[in-house]
Amino acid sequence: MKREKISELTTNRLSVYLRCLNALLANSVATVSSQRLAEDFNLNSAQIRKDLAQFGEFGVRGVGYDVRALRDHLTVILGLDRPHRAAIIGAGNLGSALAGYYGWSASNFSVVGVFDTDPDKIGLHVGANAILVQPLENLSRVVEEEMIDVAVIAVPGAAAQSVLNTVMDAGIKAVLNFAPARLYPRFGVKIKTVDLTVSLETLSFFLARPAAPYVNQTGNGLATYSNKTNGDEHS
Repeated sequence: MKREKISELTTNRLSVYLRCLNALLANSVATVSSQRLAEDFNLNSAQIRKDLAQFGEFGVRGVGYDVRALRDHLTVILGLDRPHRAAIIGAGNLGSALAGYYGWSASNFSVVGVFDTDPDKIGLHVGANAILVQPLENLSRVVEEEMIDVAVIAVPGAAAQSVLNTVMDAGIKAVLNFAPARLYPRFGVKIKTVDLTVSLETLSFFLARPAAPYVNQTGNGLATYSNKTNGDEHS
C-alpha cells in the first residue's frame, strides 16, 4: 500500500467502517460479509471491498470478514492503536463545549490542555474534567511536557491564522479547525476544517428546493441522488 495514494475520502470511509464494526461487536456478531455490512449500515459493498483492498486481504471468500480482526486492522491503519493528546485553543463557548465532548475517549483521544489569550478566561476550568485554561504563551512548553500531537482551533476567524502559526511553532502537525477562515499551513502540517456555516447553508439550499434532485452526502464518502422530500432517503 502506497500511503500517498490513499485519498481522504477513503480514510473518511474507513472511519465509518470502524464504527460499524464496533456496533457489530457490541451485538456479538463474529463474521460479516461486505454485502451484509452494506445492507445493515446503508453503505456500498463494492466500495467497501475496494477500500479495504488498498490495505491488504482481510476477508475469506464465502465466509466474509472476521469482525474483531478487521476492527483491529482498521484501528491500526487509522493510527488509533496509540493515544493522541489534544490541545484546544480558545476557551469560549465552542472551545469549552469541545473540551467536554464525550467522543474524545471513544477514539483514543484526550484533551490535556486548553489555552486562550483573554485574561477573563485564563484560570477558569472547563470541560467534564475541569481542565485549567492557560495563557497561549504556555503552549510550546505544555506541548512538550504533555506530548500533545493534535490542536483544535476554536477562535474567531480573524485570529485563526495567528493561532495556527503559534500551534505550528509549538511543533504540532495535526490541526482540527473550527474557525470560519481559510488557513495556510506549512509543509507537513495537516488541517481538517469543520465549517458549520457551510453545512448550515447546504441545508438551507435543500430547504429552498425541496422538489429538486440533490445529493445526500452522509459523511461516509458515499452519496445517493434523490427526489424525496420526506427525509427518509438512505445512501
